[in-house]
Order: sequence, then C-alpha cells, then structure tokens
Amino acid sequence: MNDAPLQLLDVHAGTPPPWWPLAPGWWLLAALLFAAFTGWGWHALRRRRHRAKMLRMFDAAIAGASTPQAQVAAMSELLRRAARRVQPGAEALDGDAWLAALDAGLPEPVFGDGPGRLLLDGGYRRELAPAQVEALRVVARLRFASWMSPP
Repeated sequence: MNDAPLQLLDVHAGTPPPWWPLAPGWWLLAALLFAAFTGWGWHALRRRRHRAKMLRMFDAAIAGASTPQAQVAAMSELLRRAARRVQPGAEALDGDAWLAALDAGLPEPVFGDGPGRLLLDGGYRRELAPAQVEALRVVARLRFASWMSPP
C-alpha cells in the first residue's frame, strides 16, 4: 500500500443559476397575476359603466317630467323598480314602511327624517319648492344607484 498522504483540494461552489430566463413556475405565476388583474379591471370598468348608465337613465326620467310633482312621481317609480331588485315585495310597501325600506342600510335616515319624506305626498301637493325637489333628487339618485349597481 501507498502510505503517502492524500492531497485534498478545496471544494469550489458552482456558478449560481442565472435569473433570466425565468423558470416555468414563475411564468405561470406571472400569467395568473396578469389574468387576475385583468379580470378585476374588466369587472371594475363594467361596474362603472353600468352605474353611469343607470344614473343617465335616472336623470333622463327626471328631466322628462314636466312639473315638480311629476319629477317626484318619477323618482318614486324608479325607486320602487330598484327596490324589487334588492328586496322582492318592497315595491308594494307604502307610508313609513316604504321610507324605512329606503333608509335600510344607510348610515343616517334621509328618507324617514330628511328630504326623502317628500316621496309620501310630494306627487300630490299643489306647490313644491324647487329646493325640496332637488334635495330629494340628490338622495333618491344615490339610493337608486346603490340599488341598481351590479354585485
């Protein structure tokens, strides 16, 4: 046997793998993230366009009414149609129950104790102040838009 000492050499680490091109898993992750962000953007755009369309429809219906009383009646009709979407049977409510349904989910009641109270008898009054109708239009438009927006 050879009793000569073994000559050991230092172990050198290999070169690290390059970061480019990416491994297939990273490409898959990038594709999934791109698809998720694209879907989210498409959904947000669709919601925004639908909301704008509903608001244009609301404004056109109010603009088509010739008198303040007719404007109040048009707002009431639009809100009742939207109420069907949120709670079936809500369109048949009347009086304070209807105003409570309109206020449901709002941080503060604007229909039961605010300008929305005009919906009860505003369509039947002889005289209506334009400021009252405008205040009702603002709150009714917001409630209509929130009820008609897609989930």
